[in-house]
Amino acid sequence: MITIKTQAEIEKMHAAGRVVENTLALLGKNVKAGVTTEALNKLAHDFIVSSGAIPSFLGYNGYPKSVCISVNDEVVHGIPSGRKLKDGDIVSCDVGAILDGFHGDAARTFLVGEVDEATKRLVKVTRECFYKALEYCREGYRISDISIAVQKHAEAHGYGVVRDLVGHGIGTHMHEDPEVPNFYSPRSRQRLQAGMTIAIEPMINLGTERVWQLEDGWTVTTQDGKPSAHYENTVAITKGDPILMTCSEVCP
Repeated sequence: MITIKTQAEIEKMHAAGRVVENTLALLGKNVKAGVTTEALNKLAHDFIVSSGAIPSFLGYNGYPKSVCISVNDEVVHGIPSGRKLKDGDIVSCDVGAILDGFHGDAARTFLVGEVDEATKRLVKVTRECFYKALEYCREGYRISDISIAVQKHAEAHGYGVVRDLVGHGIGTHMHEDPEVPNFYSPRSRQRLQAGMTIAIEPMINLGTERVWQLEDGWTVTTQDGKPSAHYENTVAITKGDPILMTCSEVCP
């Protein structure tokens, strides 16, 4: 069931979203060659807690860390470890925080040093996919309009759009109805209403759309080993312009 939030609840979500935004900004400054993904996880955990919030992901369905950090061909849900980043990597950081009972959720893909042009373009286009979708985040449009916007932009550049994972509603639970696919689905024709809050998260691959899950039970990778990028924000639908709750006016 889709939950419609009040203005007061949206304000609480916006506060949680600011914690997420600031955590991602901190991670972005510290993503560099030689840094371990576990060190980034600790940095994020400590910052979220110091902000008076709780990491959404820690313990969620047994997930063992506070953020998801996925490198190169890892699409999402990478588990932080002693792995050291190296020049040329791309790093997708997915952050969630609970504040006053409400969740914020967002992701960015960062570049480590000198990244090849094809991969840089993938990261750029993945971000653009989100903003194409945002144009349809208004009352009267359908979830499928958001999905089609992402799919068209990604496929126009020859990229694979992940089918096995989707965006989602969000609020007092990290995952709520409705599903928000990055591709057209006839099941996602619900009309947007003021008070809906959704996490839109293009997950776009340089090659095939096909993915598989590693034996750790979490990490999802591309089947062809080519890079994947991830860009996500939590968005509130209003009577007018949508509210980006995990991103300031100028978004990275």
